[in-house]
Amino acid sequence: MNNFPIRRFSYSLSSCVPTNSNSVKSSTLGILGRRIRDVIPVPHRTIPEPRGQDLDFINVAHSHLIHSDWEKLNALSIHLTPFRLKHILLKVQKDYVLSLEFFNWIKTQNPRSLTLDTYSMILHILTKNRKFKSAESILRSIYVPGSIDFPSKLFEAILYSYRLCDSSPRVFDMLFKCYAHMKKFRNATDTFCQMKDYGFLPTVESCNAYLSALLDSDRSDIALAFYREMRRHRISPNVFSFNMVMSAYGKLGKLEKGIEVFREMEKMGVGHNVASYNTLIAGYCNKGLLELALKLKNSMGKNEVHPNVVTFNALICGFCKEGKLHEANKLFSEMKAINVSPNTVTYNTLINGYSQVGNSEVGGSLYEEMARNEVKADVLTYNALILGLCKEGKTKKAAYLVKELDKNFVPNASTFSALITGQCVRRNSDRAFQLYKIMVRSGCHPNEHTFRMLISTFCKNEDFDGALRVLEEMIESAIPPDLSILSEIYDRLCLCGKDELAMKLCSKMEARCLMPKGFDKMRTSAQDQINENKEVMRNCEAVSTFPTTHSFGLSAMLAGI
Repeated sequence: MNNFPIRRFSYSLSSCVPTNSNSVKSSTLGILGRRIRDVIPVPHRTIPEPRGQDLDFINVAHSHLIHSDWEKLNALSIHLTPFRLKHILLKVQKDYVLSLEFFNWIKTQNPRSLTLDTYSMILHILTKNRKFKSAESILRSIYVPGSIDFPSKLFEAILYSYRLCDSSPRVFDMLFKCYAHMKKFRNATDTFCQMKDYGFLPTVESCNAYLSALLDSDRSDIALAFYREMRRHRISPNVFSFNMVMSAYGKLGKLEKGIEVFREMEKMGVGHNVASYNTLIAGYCNKGLLELALKLKNSMGKNEVHPNVVTFNALICGFCKEGKLHEANKLFSEMKAINVSPNTVTYNTLINGYSQVGNSEVGGSLYEEMARNEVKADVLTYNALILGLCKEGKTKKAAYLVKELDKNFVPNASTFSALITGQCVRRNSDRAFQLYKIMVRSGCHPNEHTFRMLISTFCKNEDFDGALRVLEEMIESAIPPDLSILSEIYDRLCLCGKDELAMKLCSKMEARCLMPKGFDKMRTSAQDQINENKEVMRNCEAVSTFPTTHSFGLSAMLAGI
């Protein structure tokens, strides 16, 4: 097979986007940055005409095939060669059903006769007849993970059989879209560039599939670069494209850019749908701009777009994060009033909001409402309820909910974190540490917040062995302690007269290069304050006449430090 020309391309975006744009340097992005050049004509390759035994075999096999005489075909299967197979496929290509049936038969009877050329032919036949799912299924089955040259060889095989099979550009569009669905971003980008060389461009739907896959993989930077490439090649975006671009800007924290896209849609005559509004509302809420989010929601009706459950969920979540539960509850009432049914996410958000402020009673009422409305609870529902109870120290009620959770779900890290919170609220550090051990054995990974709670509780109980044990576990979990965690241990040790142990802790942290920035300054300031407090206490002891007064003064001072 002759090699078709593949042009080299630059690994910078300078050639595909304006120099003043905030481009991201990436090898994948760079592939998109090729200069627009002359289109290469699609090559035309023929295959030799069959002769002698090959011709006889092809005619006989074709006759059996069109008469669905599979028993006779089975007898011929061992004599199938790639050359004979290609000619049979060319004879039946107008009947895609028979072509696919024959192809599947070959896969079971004589798979060795299948080559990239024969695979490309069945892909042409199927895509020409818009049978994209079947074509994508075949492509997935032959894809070789990790192979460097497979994608280029497959593209070459499809390209050189394009005219032979009287194909359509849909075959390349399918190839690009399939790579997007498989999240093979380098292969998709290579295919896009190769398509352009030969004058083919993917449809906006396939471009949207690529944008969606990139966003799902948190590659918003590449998604935006690809969008710019779409526009450069005059692939007209639709409302779904614009929505994903707004979402990409939102994920990158560039809300203003998202607003510009929202306005650009109006100028281009692309009507906003509910997802357009929801994307921008979520962006406002993430930035804490709740009034602007509400204003945008209220403007939806003017454009005959009605808010849905996603709209209200974004707003309720935004208000709950800010601790504005009254406003969140008003939105909850509003959505029910206009017959937008709350879903599991709605209830979970509200229950969690009330649990964060230690109001388990309202959280319980919302849970009961869920049951009445036949809205299914999930593990997040139970976690939020458990957290609310544990923040109030109601660990027995929380334990009952854990039993309920166990019936249908598996406790996760948040479940254990909530239970540990309950024990820490009750200053039961040993029980909290036992739960931590169970958590780790269950395969759940504690986060910094969990370690912080445990250390703080041990310190409050003046159990420094326990605090240092948790600190060691934290470091082994590859979570370096921050300034506040080390400060609490250090201060508590000094307050209890364990200055030597405090200094050993500092030396150990320095030796392991784990000393947080600013700790030395904090340590000097804290030591001065502790020395001053000790001096005050000694003075109190010197002037005190009554033991009871001395005792009261010391405990009051320690409580205030």
